[in-house]
Amino acid sequence: MAAHPPVCDFGAKAPGFDLPDTKGIRHTRESLMGEKGLVLMYICNHCPYVIAIASKLARDGKALQDMGFGVAAVCANDAKAYPEDSFENMVKFAEAQGFTFPYLHDESQAVAKAYGAVCTPDFFGYNASGELQFRGRLDASGRNASPENEPRELIEAMTLVANTGKGPAVQTPSIGCSIKWKDG
Repeated sequence: MAAHPPVCDFGAKAPGFDLPDTKGIRHTRESLMGEKGLVLMYICNHCPYVIAIASKLARDGKALQDMGFGVAAVCANDAKAYPEDSFENMVKFAEAQGFTFPYLHDESQAVAKAYGAVCTPDFFGYNASGELQFRGRLDASGRNASPENEPRELIEAMTLVANTGKGPAVQTPSIGCSIKWKDG
């Protein structure tokens, strides 16, 4: 069943975290923050909405890094109930997609809860002051990738953030599979 995140809470501060990536390196909000800000993408390995845009995630993540943003993907799904989202499969997924950014493992799900992540994919774009300026979608893709000539909403929004520190007033929420929360 598809889940929809809430609209952007402009100015909300990025919660702190300390998570390992698929190469065993630990990352914090501070270590990932770029000159222009930070983009976090909540994804997983098995969601059809993520699979449909996986190559675009790699492409746009690299473009955001080139603009001066810190970028990371985060998987918070319950790997016990969804073994395709295990750490080992995260390593394979990141390598297969050619991610140039860290793919972080939120095994406890505490970071996803602190951010209010709802679905995969779910995008959070922060300015250089660590203030939320984007909570939207990558583009018009759903279970199938949108055509390449469609607007790149995340890139357009974060270009505005890079230039002005502010995100667009109108944003379309992402849509995807609900995060697979652990029982209890």
